[in-house]
Amino acid sequence: MKGARLATRICGVIAIAAGAAGVAMGQAQVAVPAQSSVSPSDANKAAMAEIMRHGSYLPRGGAPNSLLYNPAPPAPGSAAMARDEEAAKAALALHGTPRWEQAKIDADLFTPKLTDTFSCAAGFRIGADTTPRVQALLFKAMMDFGLASYPTKNHYKRARPFMENGKAICTPDQEGILRKDGSYPSGHSAIGFGMGLILADLVPDRAGELVARGRAFGESRRICNVHWLSDVEEGRIVATTVFARLNAEPAFTADIAAARAELAEKRASLPVPDCARENAALAM
Repeated sequence: MKGARLATRICGVIAIAAGAAGVAMGQAQVAVPAQSSVSPSDANKAAMAEIMRHGSYLPRGGAPNSLLYNPAPPAPGSAAMARDEEAAKAALALHGTPRWEQAKIDADLFTPKLTDTFSCAAGFRIGADTTPRVQALLFKAMMDFGLASYPTKNHYKRARPFMENGKAICTPDQEGILRKDGSYPSGHSAIGFGMGLILADLVPDRAGELVARGRAFGESRRICNVHWLSDVEEGRIVATTVFARLNAEPAFTADIAAARAELAEKRASLPVPDCARENAALAM
């Protein structure tokens, strides 16, 4: 995007897709580093364009500044860094297992089927064809959760685990952009935990399962060897803070009400997903 000024950036894979599709995000155009080696497929570009057409609830700069509530990342040689390194080693032991395969699935923000990630936790199939109002709500809020991590990301520019240990990641096609995108905090973790919080509000009888799935979504980034444990944990703090802010936004509360009405009408008739594989993977 020649001559365009980078007003803001969104978590790695969203930035790749948005830039490749030439999509505007909220009030700011998303730019992709020129040296990125990632070339999303036409299907991925179309899928991301569909996701991003929902926009976001908060204006640019409207989310609480993450630098005010995210502390500095663990310092080299500190006990906190030792904890991060130990958690990274434990994650490497899961490479090639069903949990690794689930982490690959959780890594993909390109697809409109992203919301289906929470179907097992919800107990019914979530998607454009089954719960369109819930789908639109989650995708619109997703942008707010992802963008909110960037004040901290851009300030600290923390290196990711794979840059330190040289081991494989579950999305090798994204390595180029991940190297240029700060590790702390995790935007994926903020998105996953944020979606879990929204769904827990909509389906309170499944709140425990949904928050746990949002937590596991973020943990998948540690399993993928692209985020430290503290990155994932602080992503959850970003999500919680943004969720509180969204609840003061009239458009968000209106869409929550519409999504709640949709579920009250449809939930009993919605298809139930087959969760055997996912449950077994997450149990690891």
